[in-house]
Amino acid sequence: MKKPLVGALFTVLLLGAGTLPAVAATGQDAPTPRADVRAKVKPKAVNFAGTVALSNCSGSVVRTPDSQPGDPALVLSNGHCLETGFPGPGEVVFNQPSTRSFTLLNASGSGVGTLRASKVAYGTMTDTDISVYQLTSTYAQIESTYGIKALELDTAHPVQGTAITVVSGYWKRTYSCNVDGFVYRLKEGAWTWKDSVRYTSACQTIGGTSGSPVVDNATGKVVAVNNTGNEDGQQCTDNNPCEVDENGQVTVREGINYAQETYGIAACIGTGNVFDLNRTGCVLPKP
Repeated sequence: MKKPLVGALFTVLLLGAGTLPAVAATGQDAPTPRADVRAKVKPKAVNFAGTVALSNCSGSVVRTPDSQPGDPALVLSNGHCLETGFPGPGEVVFNQPSTRSFTLLNASGSGVGTLRASKVAYGTMTDTDISVYQLTSTYAQIESTYGIKALELDTAHPVQGTAITVVSGYWKRTYSCNVDGFVYRLKEGAWTWKDSVRYTSACQTIGGTSGSPVVDNATGKVVAVNNTGNEDGQQCTDNNPCEVDENGQVTVREGINYAQETYGIAACIGTGNVFDLNRTGCVLPKP
């Protein structure tokens, strides 16, 4: 897991650097692939609209299928991108005040305005690596002011072989590849993530792309959040995650990058875009 970028000096030093930070997922068995459904879906052009740049990471304005125009909007990024630093193993940040700002991008990657958080609705690096900020603006206000709609969170487990695009608001750069497979446990330093997405080698993400939405090219929905990669072949160390299977077998894939699934997030969000960790189907770690 790459450490978040800090300041212009790191912007210069990390141009062309290795992988990104870390994000984790909810561990559930993958359902039967929806190939028959996906084949009928016309691919959508993936662009930067709805993505955001943080001070050290990337992110995106997201909604659930049930989010309403008048709901306060949400921004998705990584837990390791929180302004308060990396949450420790077992730590959950829940409904904590925040005034963090985000630069909203349009389709071409130009910054069109600044959004501001009212709180960190949820954040953790346990089981998954996510942060979700609640904004002071509603979806309707953002669309009315900037003409930009939020990206929708897919509520289905991603499918192996799916064509995806990692969209970095920090670098204003995209990475296209496929879902290579899924990792039972991804271990990096003190943290362990469940059911992570492994990219094919074409997605050579770098520092600062942490928190980028991973978009299904066919549906335009967010299926994961970009977070880490093995930089130099070390085993299970910081910046060098390792794969652990159900039998404890460890595999190291130098130069391969990963994301954390996001399909389980929507189940934890109720009316008014309020996180409720006791909702049926919500398996995110609790404080």
